[in-house]
Amino acid sequence: MQDDYTRGCPVKNIDPEFTSNLKIAYAGKLNIFDWLKDIPKGIKKEELYEVRFKNTRKGYFHNSSGLRLNTGDIVAVEASPGHDIGIISLKGPLVLHQLKKLHIPLTEEFKVIYRKAKPNDIEKWKEAIELEVETMVASRKISSDLKLEMKIGDVEYQGDKTKAIFYYIADERVDFRQLIKVLAERFKIRVEMRQIGARQEAGRIGGIGSCGRELCCATWISNFISVTTNAARYQELSLNPQKLAGQCGKLKCCLNYESDSYMDERKDFPSTDIPLQTNSGKAIHLKTDVFRHVMWYVMDGESNTGIIPLAVERVKEIIELNKKGQKADLVPLKMNAPVVTENLDFTNVVGQESLTRFDTQKDRKKKNQKRKKIRPRNESNPQ
Repeated sequence: MQDDYTRGCPVKNIDPEFTSNLKIAYAGKLNIFDWLKDIPKGIKKEELYEVRFKNTRKGYFHNSSGLRLNTGDIVAVEASPGHDIGIISLKGPLVLHQLKKLHIPLTEEFKVIYRKAKPNDIEKWKEAIELEVETMVASRKISSDLKLEMKIGDVEYQGDKTKAIFYYIADERVDFRQLIKVLAERFKIRVEMRQIGARQEAGRIGGIGSCGRELCCATWISNFISVTTNAARYQELSLNPQKLAGQCGKLKCCLNYESDSYMDERKDFPSTDIPLQTNSGKAIHLKTDVFRHVMWYVMDGESNTGIIPLAVERVKEIIELNKKGQKADLVPLKMNAPVVTENLDFTNVVGQESLTRFDTQKDRKKKNQKRKKIRPRNESNPQ
């Protein structure tokens, strides 16, 4: 009798060559799916950390020394040259998912975390931060003197004050080799020029959007996605540059928020370029209410006053009849009348808003004065 090595668990894919070492590839009853099997075994989850620096700049570093670090710790990390000071923003297995999202291979040589920042490191770091505004103003003046078509939007000093990153905006390619020499001689540092776009500049400066809230790029957006006018067309928005542009002068990032929902709803909609051949004449598309599935048409040659609402299904039927050479009647869709609410007006119940409320007080004073005159005097105790 063959021994039951499955121990009561129904199994699949047993090794056909039965040996003393039974190989079970899949156990159906007590199997546990290893959803972490794709994570490389060479790097542990405690070894990689995400460190943030000024504004949107961040990097990923290897904790080779095995330091006990938590989110929010200020650390000294490897830089070229010297070291930089940053704040830990993420740790654990999510760091590996962030690397996958940003397409950073795990075979890359990550820079290391040296130590937790000492008081001397933090003091020197604060001194470097205080120099950033002064350096930015001076660098803008130097670039204007050199007549360079660029704008320096921000300056970020390295934690040891040996290097600075100059973020600039330019429409065309700029030859800033002379600028680098002047900045290096002026501030005695290594200079790195990094070009950014208008959206990144708005995220660094910040501001209030047309919605009344703080800019999304300055609060939570870290990766910018291109925005096109197609997003506005899908949402039936007027192509007015003044309304569609944000603080940066580009199309608003929020145009992408609901574009997917509109695209999903419009999958079954007929083309708006197809006119409808009806018994009353040719009808041309005017506008669409996407989520109500209503399309408005107007007769060719007439003004927009005679707008006819049609259901999407009815429009499809008319198009199919037109393909067969037939015409159809335009039966307007009965739209629900808007609910009219009564205007709630303020009612003066107490009478506090009466214009004659002060006159009554005057009358009372006159009556009181008359009563005093009429009151008889006490002869036994004359005043």
